[in-house]
Amino acid sequence: MSLRWEWKRFDDLTANEVYTILCVRQQVFVLEQECLYLDADGKDRKCFHLMGFDGDELVAYARIVDAGVSYEEVAMGRILTTAKARGTGAGIELMQVGLEHIKAHYGNVPIRISAQTYLLKFYEKFGFKSTGKEYLEDEIPHTEMLRSPLNPPKGEVNSD
Repeated sequence: MSLRWEWKRFDDLTANEVYTILCVRQQVFVLEQECLYLDADGKDRKCFHLMGFDGDELVAYARIVDAGVSYEEVAMGRILTTAKARGTGAGIELMQVGLEHIKAHYGNVPIRISAQTYLLKFYEKFGFKSTGKEYLEDEIPHTEMLRSPLNPPKGEVNSD
């Protein structure tokens, strides 16, 4: 799968792009994961939105939250690939492109995520480490993780 990437601030998104993002996030988080929650949490306006398209179809997405909005640090959230893109390497590419854009825009800064616990090993490949804070969010176990600029990722996946 060859993806085309777009990186936009909320104010630069078209109405169609906002609608598509919200639909994909609801498909993955609300329907597939059966989490009833308010996705439109007021943070989207303070974010960059990273969109990965297969043709015209949005199949990979993450929002990059400015420091001071969710956490003291820059954060990545709403990280997803659609069912069509899973198992194709799109998730790895999403993280690599996201980390590259963060570094280009914000510099070599720490990045915090709220990871679904079953994905810890995936995020560790990109230099994220558990902070030890574990909790239930929407009845799904989560772990807070931090990627320090002083601890670049090791192993086969290189995000810098």
